[in-house]
Amino acid sequence: MEVNGKIAPLDLISSVHRALELASEKTLRLDRRWNNSGCAPVFTADGRYTARNWTQWTQGFQYGNALLCFELGGSDELLNTARRHVVADMAEHLTHTGVHDHGFNNVSTYGNLHRLMLTGRIEHNEWELHFYELALKASGAVQAGRWTHLPDGRGYIYSFNGSHSLFIDTIRTLRVCGLAHLLGHALVTEQDERVNLLARMLAHARTSAEHNIYYGTGRDQFDTPELRGRTAHEAIFNPASGGFRCPSSQQGYSPFTTWTRGLAWAALGFAEELEFVQSLPAGEFGVGGVPTRGDACAMLERAARATCDFYIEQASAADGICYWDTGAPGLAQLGDWKAQAADPFNAYEPVDASASVIAAQGLLRLGHTLGDSGRVYLQAGLTVLQRLLREPYLSTDPNHEGLLLHSVYHRPNGWDHIPSGCNVPCGESSMWGDYHLLEAMLLVTRMAEGSYYTFF
Repeated sequence: MEVNGKIAPLDLISSVHRALELASEKTLRLDRRWNNSGCAPVFTADGRYTARNWTQWTQGFQYGNALLCFELGGSDELLNTARRHVVADMAEHLTHTGVHDHGFNNVSTYGNLHRLMLTGRIEHNEWELHFYELALKASGAVQAGRWTHLPDGRGYIYSFNGSHSLFIDTIRTLRVCGLAHLLGHALVTEQDERVNLLARMLAHARTSAEHNIYYGTGRDQFDTPELRGRTAHEAIFNPASGGFRCPSSQQGYSPFTTWTRGLAWAALGFAEELEFVQSLPAGEFGVGGVPTRGDACAMLERAARATCDFYIEQASAADGICYWDTGAPGLAQLGDWKAQAADPFNAYEPVDASASVIAAQGLLRLGHTLGDSGRVYLQAGLTVLQRLLREPYLSTDPNHEGLLLHSVYHRPNGWDHIPSGCNVPCGESSMWGDYHLLEAMLLVTRMAEGSYYTFF
């Protein structure tokens, strides 16, 4: 990626305003059309959102989109729509024991409403505030209870694949455990054992950092210094012994290449957890199974830097946009693709704009956290976001229900829509892509105002 040093947050604000108008209209129009019937919109086909009801991990993004549009300056109708749906549709997500996506669904809804009230964006109401806090406490504890124990007090929140499976995606959804801890909550298990949610959050982050992220230290034949930051979608363990077995991938090309949305989840998740840990009082650390603050920050920063460096140096094209996997076989047909702007209409491999915008927010947050030493990350994040807020990535067609175009869901399974006359998926949107574009828009808007917002 070329980082040109010419972009400042204020330069993005007019683009953000334009995208907000589009997003507000599309969000309300989709809500009026969508018949819930137990299914959430996931990704578009021919410009219309469709469901894939094997999991409901995108429902919180649907209502979170309305909340983010409202926070960015949208109408009260957006707020009222989201509030209505949160009460009617989101309760089951709080107690869903079979998934690793609580942060996606519940921080995007209850968490956003909680922040809106604490910051005075919506009127303070004590009972309503307690409602949001109770939801976040319950969600954080339920998520932390989905736990595979490893030796030496380690472990991880296991994916919906089973107790052997650690997904890198979970590093971003992990923030719900941090919020529940911040609200004074704990997980209470057998014999009234109290589990510290900060300790569990950091144990999961450490396991992910050690087994899903590579640092060029020769862990396997492909763990070379130039590929520092390579990320495995899934780490496989033997749950009986706690032994690590191998890397794997569900949505990437192979265990030894990097699925770029997994890389992006890691870049953003580790950067956010670093922000969170730095904000906590010193007395939270070194007790109750929680590592020292220094050890926690060192682990999180190392993983965040490695994944952000890999995105800049290995995963993105010259304009900062990435294809769906760094090892996708068709990339060889594109020549020196890293030296050119990404081409979402090429005939060989799809671009994944949703991975790009998630990574952009990770770059921005790491850059902000590191201060002067993080300027390259901050500038890279702004470069990516500026590109995504223009055509052909911004969906300006009012008849297309998505906001961010050229998003990819599951390339190996062939779930993504391929338009007539094309060889690979392109021109479609995903609910998580739209949501994370709005989150990134809110972030740069707050930065331009001289403020800054975090999930906590």
